[in-house]
Amino acid sequence: MRCLQSVWAVIMAGGRGERFWPWSRCERPKQFLTLQGNRTLLQHTYERLKKLVPVERLLVVTGRRYADLTRRQLPDLPPDNLLLEPVGRDTAPCIGLAALWVSARDPDAVMVVVPSDHFVSPEEEFLGCLKACTRVAKMEDAPVVVIGVPPSRPETAYGYIKTGEQIEVLDGYPVYRVERFTEKPDRQTAERFLARGNYFWNSGMFIWSVSGVWYEIGRHLPDLERGLRSLRPHIGRPTFEEELARVFPQLPKISIDYGVMEKADNVLMLPARFAWDDLGSWSALPRIHDTDEAGNVVVGEHVGVDTEDCVLVSQGRLLATVGARDLIVVETEDAVLVCRRDCDQRLKELLEELRARGKEALL
Repeated sequence: MRCLQSVWAVIMAGGRGERFWPWSRCERPKQFLTLQGNRTLLQHTYERLKKLVPVERLLVVTGRRYADLTRRQLPDLPPDNLLLEPVGRDTAPCIGLAALWVSARDPDAVMVVVPSDHFVSPEEEFLGCLKACTRVAKMEDAPVVVIGVPPSRPETAYGYIKTGEQIEVLDGYPVYRVERFTEKPDRQTAERFLARGNYFWNSGMFIWSVSGVWYEIGRHLPDLERGLRSLRPHIGRPTFEEELARVFPQLPKISIDYGVMEKADNVLMLPARFAWDDLGSWSALPRIHDTDEAGNVVVGEHVGVDTEDCVLVSQGRLLATVGARDLIVVETEDAVLVCRRDCDQRLKELLEELRARGKEALL
């Protein structure tokens, strides 16, 4: 696919991936792990986007503690295209910082913003959808463009997009106005959304012009806009890192969904025609991995008797199971997780308990 001009791709790679504990740790979170094929999730995302834009227009935003890890995994990323957050402040400051950086180099650019840890397939459909989204984002009224995923189940761990009228068809994709965003509904609400047919999963991918980003952030998060704007004179200068370390921890800690998307009134959506998963927890693995004849996903060595519908992951030792059903079992050098598959969203509670017991070294 031909690289697009005046389009920048931004990869958000600062998450902690706590629901993939004990493989995912503070020093090496989920996006740096190999959960699919022989590349890490970050590397998969990076290689896909290199087919959309040249590496000179590909930006990675991550935490300062992951600088060396990111450079080792993405050796051809231009050094100046790695933006390091001094502390995590959620996705709104992350996207705002990227927009500030891009606008200093290409003020008329369109930004494609994607998380670093999602699964998409086939790649060609994904890139085709992004290309159509960039064309929509270039409209005169500078809309915010999102990709919605047709829901296949009443998922309560995802946000939802309610669509309104269809305004046109572009490159074969219907373009809808967005009426409302809803974050992580309860199961009864999710079932109702699924039945109505005009609700889509929020993929967490956003496409908008740099000017559109600044307009929406300035309108809905003025404190964030003022803080970031104070950094503009320092971009490209030796003072930038020092000023970023001073300003960034003071910015409001808020997601782009809560801070902007739920309030913006010029949002358009294109539906995905590719398979998508946000790989939020261990129970996602059966959706992207082959299973054995008993419905088990096995990573590593496993011998089982009467074992069905389990996620079984080992970093070295043999996992042996008898009479196991609907379990997640993950083995590492210093920890073993045993969890019902329907409880994997509660792993954050487990990590809080580890902190309370002084087990920070295991986090």
